[in-house]
This record gives sequence, C-alpha cells and structure tokens, in this order.
Amino acid sequence: MNLAFIPSPARGVIHLGPIPLRGYAFCIIIGVFVGVWVGGKRWAARGGVKTTVADIAVWAVPFGLVGGRLYHVITSYELYFGKGKDWVNAFKIWEGGLGIWGAIALGAVGAWIGCRRRGISLPAYADAIAPGIAFAQAIGRWGNWFNQELYGRPTTLPWGLKIDAAHRPVDTPQLATYQPTFLYESLWCVGVGFLVIWIDRKFKLGHGRAFAVYVAAYTVGRFWIEYLRVDDAHHIFGLRLNDWTSIVVFIGAIVYLVLSAKWRPGREEVVEPLAAPVDGDSGEAEAAVEPAEGTENAEDAEAAASPGKEPEAAASEAGDDAPAGTAPPAVTAAEESSGTDDAPDAGLTAEPSEAAGTAQKS
Repeated sequence: MNLAFIPSPARGVIHLGPIPLRGYAFCIIIGVFVGVWVGGKRWAARGGVKTTVADIAVWAVPFGLVGGRLYHVITSYELYFGKGKDWVNAFKIWEGGLGIWGAIALGAVGAWIGCRRRGISLPAYADAIAPGIAFAQAIGRWGNWFNQELYGRPTTLPWGLKIDAAHRPVDTPQLATYQPTFLYESLWCVGVGFLVIWIDRKFKLGHGRAFAVYVAAYTVGRFWIEYLRVDDAHHIFGLRLNDWTSIVVFIGAIVYLVLSAKWRPGREEVVEPLAAPVDGDSGEAEAAVEPAEGTENAEDAEAAASPGKEPEAAASEAGDDAPAGTAPPAVTAAEESSGTDDAPDAGLTAEPSEAAGTAQKS
C-alpha cells in the first residue's frame, strides 16, 4: 500500500452561483499574466516600451488558444468525431485539451500581426518573451492536475499522483497512483525559463536565438515526459505522435540556431525605434528655445515666449540684437514699393516698434 502520494483535487470546478470557476482556466489565465509580465520586463531591458508586450499579446494569446485547440482536436479527432461522440465537445476548451505545438505556431502568427502593427521585429519580440512562455507553461500544466488528466504510468513512488477511479485508465482500474507527468513538465519548464535567461545574459542572443534555445530545451524534456504518459495517442513506429513532433521541432530549432548565428550574428541594438530614450530635462529645454512659428531667430522666439514683455519692447530688443547683415526692423512702404535707397517722407514712415510688431504677428 502506498502511504505517500500527491492527492488530486476533489473537483476541478467551483460554482459561484450560476458561474463556474474552473481550475484549468485559472491556471491558463495566471500563466498568461506571468508570461506577459516577464516578457514586458525583458523587453524594457532591451530598450522597448514595457507595455508593448501586452499590446502584442492581445493578438498572440487568442491565436495561440485557437491553435492549441485545433492541434488537440486534429490529433485526437476520434474523441470528438468518432462513433457515438458529440462534435460540439470540440469547442469545450474549458474541459482541457490544448496542444502546445499548435499554440506556439498559431500564436506566432498573432504575434507577427501585432509586431507589424507596431513596426518591430518578430524575432526580437520572441527573444524577449521566450522565458515567459516557459513559465506560463509551467503554471498552465497545473490545469491538468485539476482535471486529473495526462498522467503517466502506474507507480509506487512517494510522489505518485493519486487518481480517482472515474479518471483511471480502463486497463488499470485497481491502481490508484501514477506518474505525475504534469508536475515533471511544470518543473522542467521552470528550469527552461531560467536556462534561457542565463544563456541570453551570457551570450547576448539576438534575432530569435533565445527563443530557439527555449524551443530546443523544451522539446528535450517533452520527449521523455511524453514517453511516460499512458493516455490515448497515435503511435508511429512505436513512438507517440508528440514524441515525433518533439524530434522534428528540436532539429528545426538547432538548425535555426546555427544558421542564424552565421547569417545574423550579434544582437539587435534597437528593438523598438519609437522607444528611443529621451532626457526629460534636456527635451524640455530644447522645446523652450525652439523658434516659434513665424520667427526668424532664437531672440524672436524668446521674445514671443516672454509674457512679461510688451510686443514693442520685445521687438525692439530683437532688432537691437539682430546679427550683422540682417534687415533693420523698421521697413517703410515706400522702400518696398520703389525699391530705391532714397529716404522716404516722414509721413510714410512707420514707427520702428509698430513695424516690428507687425512683422512678428505675420
């Protein structure tokens, strides 16, 4: 008799009046928030705007949920479209069933759309959110614990997972404890997240290579964890379908790492051009002395921005301090019309202050 084991929740849903609160959904939601938070901090450290990650996640997360569900339904179609099955259940995502492969693939499409709208690079964004995705997966896997699903082979280890009779495999109904593969994958994902952070700091990865490290490391763990599972799955040459997917994706990640390092070495210097840092004090100072519209020099701008001075006095100061070679502030109508150098009649001459004030207002 196994005296030490991990208990499963008595139920995976709590009803708040007519509203069901499902543990699986809460794990997914919390994981998304943690992933966005980690990604936002890393994006800001790279020079981007922290909220950009959340803005793009508005596109990536829904696409990822749809992709994850599509992958699960397609690879387990007999659960929804077999004889005696109800195809409507394929839409009941709250009952579990999200494939990480489809979630990442279609989520990348959503992220690409969001990145294009913000004018930033998708590989740079992927590098920033890679550890956050791993941490989100670590939290999301606890949703399988609430649903008592995706566990492994029978075991008598002290950390075996106790499964209720209603959720046990049909061929071992008498056995109560199984390998807690949800826990193995959760811990593995935490390790992958910190591994990516460490490697990224050490080697300054860029152009999507940090994301490739996450993919390669995750697939290694997923391969041996998948091998322990006993839930129904398609097998090809003795291996589960997800094992083959892990192998193919791992190879793809390694090839990308090698080729990317050769073709695009180093790291992006600017990840979000519109987020270039600006010194607030110097920016305000530059704006304060920026020439006003219609003025010709800094003195005119200063005079125009000085509320304590009369327009005539400001114009006089601007005329007195005008650099050599500039026209005097007093300009007569006769000079403009005749184009001669002769002095005009006194009656046609405007006062200097009045002419300057007129020029300033034009």
